[in-house]
Amino acid sequence: MTLDRTFSVAPMMDWTTRDYRAFARTLTRHALLYTEMVTTGAILHGSPRERFLGFDEVEHPLALQLGGSDAFELAECAAIAEAWGYDEVNLNVGCPSDRVQNNLIGACLMGHPQKVAAAVKAMREAVSIPVTVKCRIGIDDQDEDADLSRFIDIVADAGCDTFIVHARKAWLEGLSPKENRDVPPLNYPRVHRLKASRPDLHIGINGGLKTLDACREQLASVDSVMVGREAYQNPWMLAGVDEALYGEPGPAQSRHAAARALRPYIARRLDQGARLNHLTRHLLGLFQGQPGGRKFRRHLSENAHLEGAGLAVFDDALGLVAERDASAAA
Repeated sequence: MTLDRTFSVAPMMDWTTRDYRAFARTLTRHALLYTEMVTTGAILHGSPRERFLGFDEVEHPLALQLGGSDAFELAECAAIAEAWGYDEVNLNVGCPSDRVQNNLIGACLMGHPQKVAAAVKAMREAVSIPVTVKCRIGIDDQDEDADLSRFIDIVADAGCDTFIVHARKAWLEGLSPKENRDVPPLNYPRVHRLKASRPDLHIGINGGLKTLDACREQLASVDSVMVGREAYQNPWMLAGVDEALYGEPGPAQSRHAAARALRPYIARRLDQGARLNHLTRHLLGLFQGQPGGRKFRRHLSENAHLEGAGLAVFDDALGLVAERDASAAA
């Protein structure tokens, strides 16, 4: 199976939940969406499994990002993901947090390329959907060029043909996970050189991309772009993805239209027992920079968490923002 992953939204803990992904689909039909990282232990031993793997059909194309290092467990989880209907399984080799390091998950695996290769091989043998890897350009004192190339070569030899590379090193000692998102300098040329040296592989780039113009610029040197925090904090960015990168009109004609399109989904989730603030927190940046945007955000922040809060709170918040015509909605 081949996915068009020209543009994707990065997996982000506590952010790219099923509710955010459903919201993202009111803005873009084409972007490849990723789950938060889910550990193999959560899938194999957590209950109910729906809590970790559940999604709405509207979210496709959708990839599950796995955290783990045991090849057998990763293969088992990949097979479960395929059975649940995911379109891709991605292995996290980029998260720098202490908690995942202690369990040999995330960026620390860049120091164990043979282990990653074994995991990829086992996962590919277990599923027919794509198995991909998201990594950094290096960790700690690794040489950025030589060690990254060695890592990619070893894992590619195991059958992985798609790598999404966060263009920063991860410092596993001395920097917090938050600092690792900003302090190590971006090195886009390193990823560009990787693509030039391995034209046979799909090389995507991640890190620091804030505009669709910047994404288009990167696509001259790599195969795909992945956007993280900007796509979450300024979700209206996604409304331009389909036209700018896929040549098709997006589903949202205005910010209000995107919010209204999500209303039936919110109603369903409320009926299932979800709390309104867990749903609407993902929309807080929708009217960023727009007249009434602060009132919209404040109303939801102050009321959506209250016991019994329902669609009326959402509707009232939306009513605080003057609706603009489509030509002015950007």
